[in-house]
Amino acid sequence: MKLYVAFVVFLISIAGFSQDITSKALLKNAIDYHDPNGNWTSFNDTFTVVMTTPSAPKRTSVISINLPDDYFNVSATKDSTTTTYTLDKGKCQMSYNGKALDSISAKAKKMTCDRATLYKNYYSYLYGLPMKLKDPGTNLNDKVEKKTFKGKTYLVLKVTYDETVGSDVWYFYFNPKTYAMEIYQFFKTDDHGIEKPETGEYIVLTEEAVVNGIKMPKARAWYYNKDDTYLGTDTLVED
Repeated sequence: MKLYVAFVVFLISIAGFSQDITSKALLKNAIDYHDPNGNWTSFNDTFTVVMTTPSAPKRTSVISINLPDDYFNVSATKDSTTTTYTLDKGKCQMSYNGKALDSISAKAKKMTCDRATLYKNYYSYLYGLPMKLKDPGTNLNDKVEKKTFKGKTYLVLKVTYDETVGSDVWYFYFNPKTYAMEIYQFFKTDDHGIEKPETGEYIVLTEEAVVNGIKMPKARAWYYNKDDTYLGTDTLVED
């Protein structure tokens, strides 16, 4: 009898995994896992990310994001140089080794407000996933795929963006049991919007750190899609 019950439970678990799930339902489950209390929209915290690459010194970035007040700051230190970018309600400020820069001196240091915006979008996007997939201009593919990546099976969500947002095609790999986001991957496209398979990168996410009540990947290891070349790792350092 026990063997029969165990077999039935096994069949139910297989059936549950094989059942179709909509892209919206998958995203909801993933957000419920990573941000169970809905904290992202009111995110206000500071965290540190250390980037290591095979051919360059490490870079330590202290990042502050305050979404309600439209504030962003990143202070990055590499070797003996620290650059700081601040966007406060759209107003840009920059400093180099603690000294504030005007537009002329900033240009001499190859620092621009466009780069400040780039950093804001970059860190807000990566550390706001998967919640950022609900942003306007984000298009979820209707079909959720089941894919095996390096021997493990995932539920995969394909995402494209409106032309004004971006042209890359992204794939997000979720654990089919917990709905944790474990990999994401992007490809460039040609002039017709077709994916170019030899382009882009995939990012493997390992461990977790809780920041402002949100489960964020602790380590992100970046690789080229074309040949699996390792590029580097971003590690979220907990206090």
